[in-house]
Amino acid sequence: MYFLLANLSLIDVCLSSTTVPKIIKDLLNEYKVISFQGCMAQICFIHIIGGVEMVLLIAMAFDRCTAICKPLHYLKIMNSKICISFVITGWVTGVIHAMSQFLFVINLPFCGPNKVDSFYCDFPKIIKLACTDAVKFEFIVTANSGFMSMGTFFLLILSYSFILITVWKRSSGELSKAFVTLSAHITVVFLFFTPCMFLYVWPSPPPSIDKNLFIVDFAIIPALNPTIYTLRNKDTKVAIKRLSKKISYSRFC
Repeated sequence: MYFLLANLSLIDVCLSSTTVPKIIKDLLNEYKVISFQGCMAQICFIHIIGGVEMVLLIAMAFDRCTAICKPLHYLKIMNSKICISFVITGWVTGVIHAMSQFLFVINLPFCGPNKVDSFYCDFPKIIKLACTDAVKFEFIVTANSGFMSMGTFFLLILSYSFILITVWKRSSGELSKAFVTLSAHITVVFLFFTPCMFLYVWPSPPPSIDKNLFIVDFAIIPALNPTIYTLRNKDTKVAIKRLSKKISYSRFC
C-alpha cells in the first residue's frame, strides 16, 4: 500500500511539474510563447502521467479490496512483485495511451492560427489549430482519453461499491468503519476523474471553465492527494493532536 502511495505522490509531483512552472514563467513575462516541440512534449508527458495515475488508482482499489475482503491472504497476494508489476503496467499503459494519440496529431498540417486559449497544451486544443477537417481526430481523442477516463472511473466506483456491499453482508456494524477507511480513496477518485471527464468528454468547454478545470486538475488535486491520504494515517493524526496541544498550551502560558 505504501509503495503504491509513494508512486502516486511521485506522479502527482510530475503532473504538476509538466505545466505549473511554465504557467509561472508566463505570468511573469509579457509574451507568453511555447514552441511547437515544447507543446508536443508537454502533451505527451501529461497523458503518460495521467495514464500511470489511472492504473495506480486501480491498483490501490485492488489493494483495499484484498485487504478488506481477504485479509488473511493480503500479504501473499499484494507482494512486492505484484506492486512493481502494477507500476510497470501503469507506465506502459501511459506511454501507449499518449503515443496512440500523439502519432495522429504530430503529422497534422498547421498553417494558420497558432494561439492556444488555455494555460497549457493538450490534444483537443492543438487539433483545432490544424488546417484540416478535425472531426475525426477529435473523435479519436474523445474515444481514447474520454472513454479511458470514464471507463476507469466507473470501474473504480464498482470496485469500492463491491467492497462496501461485501462488508455490509458480513456485518452492518462494520459498514460505517469500512466507509470511513475508503473515504480517502473515493475522494481522490472523484477529484481526479471529474475534471478529466469534463475536459475530454466535453472537448470544447468555454475558456473560463477550461482554465478553472486546469487549476483543479494540475495544481489543487496533486497537492490534495498526499494530504488526504496522510490524514488517514494514525501516526499523523497523533502528531497533529500533539502539535495542536503544544500550540494551544504556548498561547495560554
